[in-house]
Amino acid sequence: MSYSNIPNSSLVAMIIILLLATHAYVKEAVAAGECGKTPISNAAASLSPCLGAAGSISAKVPPVCCSRVGMLLRNSPRCLCAVFLSPLVKQAGINPAIAITIPKRCNIKNRPAGKKCGSKLITLLIN
Repeated sequence: MSYSNIPNSSLVAMIIILLLATHAYVKEAVAAGECGKTPISNAAASLSPCLGAAGSISAKVPPVCCSRVGMLLRNSPRCLCAVFLSPLVKQAGINPAIAITIPKRCNIKNRPAGKKCGSKLITLLIN
């Protein structure tokens, strides 16, 4: 699905509707504790500016996305991983393998290197 022709406000509205519609079906326990007291759905919603970049490896990552990813990495690096691997993100049609490349594409320094993300080793972050 290409998001380049959809206005940003429409993308945000789509994400909010998706979050509200799927909230009852997503088990927050999947990422229990990874995001502290913040529900994973809220952490995912905070990354809505990253939607286009998470859908295409060649998409430019918006500065607001880089800012939010950087803040999440500083405050709770495991939360970012939990968001990228959450059922909510997968239901939205986002490829976690592409989403995981966002910190590198944002040139975020001190990103996790060789960390486990669930059962997956995140090697894309260190290259």
